[in-house]
Amino acid sequence: MKIKATLDRIPGGMMVVPLLLAATINTFAPDLLRIGNFTEALFVKSAGALIALFLLCAGSQINMRNLGVSFAKGATLLTVKWVVGAAVGLIAYAMAGPEGLFLGLAPLAIIAAMTNSNGGLYVAIVGQYGKADDKAAYSLLALNDGPFLTMVALAIFGSMGFVDGFFSIVSFISVLLPIVVGMILGNADEDMRAFLAKGSDMLIPFFAFSLGMGINFQAIITGGASGVLLGIMTVLLTGTAGFVVFRMLGWNPIVGAAEGSTAGNAVATPMAIAAANATFAPVAKLATVQVAASTVTTAILLPLFISFLVKHFHVKSTAEENAGESA
Repeated sequence: MKIKATLDRIPGGMMVVPLLLAATINTFAPDLLRIGNFTEALFVKSAGALIALFLLCAGSQINMRNLGVSFAKGATLLTVKWVVGAAVGLIAYAMAGPEGLFLGLAPLAIIAAMTNSNGGLYVAIVGQYGKADDKAAYSLLALNDGPFLTMVALAIFGSMGFVDGFFSIVSFISVLLPIVVGMILGNADEDMRAFLAKGSDMLIPFFAFSLGMGINFQAIITGGASGVLLGIMTVLLTGTAGFVVFRMLGWNPIVGAAEGSTAGNAVATPMAIAAANATFAPVAKLATVQVAASTVTTAILLPLFISFLVKHFHVKSTAEENAGESA
């Protein structure tokens, strides 16, 4: 029975499938796993601890020794992704209706989805069209994994009056600290970095399932279509922005467009934000579903978008360029 192989074939499968399975259980048999002890602790109440451990593992993969062109490209991608996501989020907060939604989307979901990118897609695209320094830029892009950049945007909006409940420094540090600890461990010891790298992928389906146990299908129905819209916006706005900026700087624009996605681990961001500030708790579940829908949408749409850009702008793959140089 090829469970993992099946999940790998589904865009964002390791995150989305366990989350939706748990949501199904929670909708039709909510007490099935709420039987106490280890079962309930793992399958229902583990999200907070597992997400914290996931952030530590992700932090350990940030290599602070990568500088030069790789650093410049990574920083540019990181900045463009954050600026576009934060700007759209700010517009959403400013134009939100009485229920706090913009085009049916929670502004929290917009910021979480649009400032976080799918590293697997980036690596796959850059592996075909990028250079070695484009690939090395990925280590810096690990900074957009998790809630950190979303928290930065929300903190700024809080000071501007668009978001109630400005973050306290203690709340900010409490979410950031696992990432910092991971960075210290990973940069102090390469063996620890390799060891912790194994943890992040393994944790995803487990905390996704626990998150799903807080969701029912009413929320999925409410957030599904708008989540697809969020995915389309993420690809077209952040992908196009990255393409344009990289082209202006004389770099391969396809690499810039490769950031136009939402990572599976971004699904955990709304709950992490709600844990740091209870003000966001009422919209956290809806935002989680919308981000999950965006994850799947971007995983399907971004490769098609890249194919369109490659064909329209006549961009050659790395293999084709190497073949041309050899000839």
